Amino acid sequence: MNASSANEAVKSSSSGKEDGRARPFSAFERIVAWRFLKPRKQERMVSIVTVISLLGVMLGVAALIIVMAVMNGFRAELLDRILGLNGHIILQASDTPLNDYDAVAKKLEEVHGVQMALPLLEGQTLASGNVGAGTGALVRGVRKQDFARLESVATNIKEGSLEKYEEGNGVAIGIRMAQNLGLLVGDKLTVVSPEGDVTPFGTTPRVKSYTVEAIFEMGMSEYDTSIVFMHLEEAQLYFNQEGVVQVIEVFVDDPDNVDLYKTDIIAAAERPLVISDWQQRNSAFFSALVIERNAMFLILSIVVIVASLNIISSLIMLVKEKGRGIAILRTMGASQNAILRIFIMAGTGVGLAGTAAGVLLGVLICLNIRGIQRVMNWISGTDVWDPTVRFLSEIPAQMDFVETMSVIVLALVLSFLAAILPAWRAAKLDPVEALRYE
Repeated sequence: MNASSANEAVKSSSSGKEDGRARPFSAFERIVAWRFLKPRKQERMVSIVTVISLLGVMLGVAALIIVMAVMNGFRAELLDRILGLNGHIILQASDTPLNDYDAVAKKLEEVHGVQMALPLLEGQTLASGNVGAGTGALVRGVRKQDFARLESVATNIKEGSLEKYEEGNGVAIGIRMAQNLGLLVGDKLTVVSPEGDVTPFGTTPRVKSYTVEAIFEMGMSEYDTSIVFMHLEEAQLYFNQEGVVQVIEVFVDDPDNVDLYKTDIIAAAERPLVISDWQQRNSAFFSALVIERNAMFLILSIVVIVASLNIISSLIMLVKEKGRGIAILRTMGASQNAILRIFIMAGTGVGLAGTAAGVLLGVLICLNIRGIQRVMNWISGTDVWDPTVRFLSEIPAQMDFVETMSVIVLALVLSFLAAILPAWRAAKLDPVEALRYE
């Protein structure tokens, strides 16, 4: 800044003065801070470092917002898939088999807040189809009238029909199992159970074929690959469990507060039962997700810290280049505090611009992340988000307002702290010493 520029700044901000002295953060100080940041031909290196600092903050903020949104979306999607298929509260017999499951389920559904009580029989089998050597499968036997109430499955039928499945004696399988075994609707799925018939020569595996009546896609690889839905009565015959079920899964209105329902459910059942809930069964998994999410936030915060350190270097170079301008301002009556505020505003301005650009970039990517995934798949020729590894078939992103604001505050605070040291150094320069920087 030369003398004419300083005079222009003073004149343009005369309304922001009282008794000949500019107020803190007045128009005069803002104009000077902006002029210090405006690049000039002889200060090209300072401009490059400032732009690099701005880009660093932008990319750090965007990366933090995107990763946190993906982590939130991943947890929310997994939770939705798990709670959509599995019961929120699980009841098991404690003394006698659950052979009165129809009556117990009816009583449980009368409890306030209970959406559905689902009698269930499960068994591990080996499934084979038209191609491949077979795969492990979990057969879930449910009543015909209950299958339509499992909205996470019933509303995601891709081939076949729900009505045809409910009317016949076939099975419903996941789309990835159908692809792996080369099965279409109407084909035969063969299931083999090691717990078969007892013969004089020992126990022989039980082998039976069922018509594929429906193919579903839940969007969770583990379920789409391994689960076979079968009518409860047929599953009981197949597993030699006629007239009984293993568990009754209860779905409630508020899964996050399952403890509120347990007392009423036990009382309504009117028989001894062992009770557990989804939080107990999946506590280790979701705790790991929370730890991973917090760790990613801390790790990516380092990116923002490194970008903030670039602000320090750019401001130190700016102080060196603007030594004559600092001297002019001091001789015109600017106080040390005014110089301090000017350079703090200059550094924070770089952080503010970078943060704003980072938030905009992060939001745009989060809103279009699935389209970006499809483009990346097309460019690479492979699935960049392998559902067999990451459970879900698409990249989820769910932005949280509080987290986004915390990222913004973090970036602005770091930018402010990074500007303090160079600003303090500039404020301590006296007019004679400042001229040495030219």
